[in-house]
Amino acid sequence: MSLPAADRLRRSWRAKQRGNALAAIAVVVCSMLAGALYTLAMGEDVNWDWQNYHEYNVWAVLNGRYGVDVVPPGFQTYFNPLVYFPVYYLRHVLPAPYGLMIIGAVHGLNLALICLFARLRQAATIASVAAVVVIAASGPMTLSEVGTSFSDVLLALPVIGGCLLILVADRRPAICVLLAGLLIGAAVGLKLTNVVYAIGAAAALIVSARPLRAITLLGIGGMAGAALTGGVWCLITWRDTGNPIFPLFNALFQSSEVAGVNLMDAQFMPHGVLDALAYPFYWLIGDHRGAEHPFRDARFAVVMVLLVLGLWVRARRKSAILTRGDVQLVVLFAASYLAWLGLFSIQRYAVVLELLCGPLIVLLLTRLAASTGPSSLTASPRPLAVLTLTLAVAIAAWSQPADWWHRPWSDVYRPKIAHELDQPATYFILGKPLAYIAPQLPSQSRFYLLADIAVPIVPGGIFDQRIRAGLKTPLPGGVRELHMRGDPDRSALLDRYELTIDRSRPCVTIEGARPGTVIESCPLIARTAH
Repeated sequence: MSLPAADRLRRSWRAKQRGNALAAIAVVVCSMLAGALYTLAMGEDVNWDWQNYHEYNVWAVLNGRYGVDVVPPGFQTYFNPLVYFPVYYLRHVLPAPYGLMIIGAVHGLNLALICLFARLRQAATIASVAAVVVIAASGPMTLSEVGTSFSDVLLALPVIGGCLLILVADRRPAICVLLAGLLIGAAVGLKLTNVVYAIGAAAALIVSARPLRAITLLGIGGMAGAALTGGVWCLITWRDTGNPIFPLFNALFQSSEVAGVNLMDAQFMPHGVLDALAYPFYWLIGDHRGAEHPFRDARFAVVMVLLVLGLWVRARRKSAILTRGDVQLVVLFAASYLAWLGLFSIQRYAVVLELLCGPLIVLLLTRLAASTGPSSLTASPRPLAVLTLTLAVAIAAWSQPADWWHRPWSDVYRPKIAHELDQPATYFILGKPLAYIAPQLPSQSRFYLLADIAVPIVPGGIFDQRIRAGLKTPLPGGVRELHMRGDPDRSALLDRYELTIDRSRPCVTIEGARPGTVIESCPLIARTAH
């Protein structure tokens, strides 16, 4: 009688495994499909950063432009371009809209990861997993980046994967923490702003069973990951400019091409402690400090309220309401958030935190409900499920994503270049973002930006010498400038090179990538000619 029972057990186990595998495949397919369809609905991505450096930097690497041009995107010229190669190739190799739909599908995998995040909690229910996914899928910054060239939502995949490994590291702590460091370090190597999540991960390991060993392994993995994805680029940048992360932290590296200061973008940072505490509630009411474009978001305010309630209940009961794994998630989130707030407070860089809000909100609700003792919420699972789903839907309904500029797929950006620009020429760029137009012009042309405040051209420096050498070897198309119509007049920047606009000849126009914008190119002559 035992053999048939054993057979039934094996068949049951196999059926369960098949069911789990099919469920996992369905989640992955649905997540990717959601990202692809959202990209199709939004239109062609033409965001400011794509116009400025996402497009140009990859093109510059592929065409050997770093020794020819002079920082057309400004200080972003030397940001690691490796992460932008996939979207560049998908955009240029495949016809619209399929290339960007594929990158949107990859972005959608974040939902599958968040679903896994929720499922790995032992007490996870269908309602709690659904609530987590609804909250994650409605993140305003996450949605604003789906199907675009922004790397924050793409790099959220290794970062969240690393966080997940840290939170499930009890069984095989060494290998899990080492791999977590590798994934998060790789994200940092590709984009330095992800360092806030490395800080959060290290903080979470302080409450692990063997914190010193765990943090050491995380650091080893992190350094290896960062070296793999960013090491070569840092060496190239160091060779060319004297600063491996040029122009950042130049007070430390002392490149002669920029001032010896630590360049920081502080435009969105809070003014004092009270202002910092109020940020989640600013976002709740649509005050979009943290981003250039309007957005609205309730999730961070909900997290803050639930955390305060949790501390109050903990103090009142004088006993823990969170497990060690719960505490690790809370510490990881809080430390990353505080690091993000203190370093730049730029909302796009908080995409990982936005995605993690879902698991954290559901976790805190569940633990708070359990801590109240016998009540209407705990007597049956249904009231808590209804409350959780209702809150998730309310957060999603209240969210308003930002829009970083799109074009309709019926009007994909393919600018017509006037015949006056058919010949290779030397172009002085007098504004940003204009570097994206460089690949549209004759490949032998040169592009010199004079208008970047963060990286002004240092007299006698390598960039200044390159410009002067270029002027001594004229190109068939002559010397011209590029500016965006409607921008302030910056033609005075040409004085250093004794150039001025030739008013006797007409300027020509190029359609800008953002609908309704126009790029103008005017011919230049030597000032001594007047």
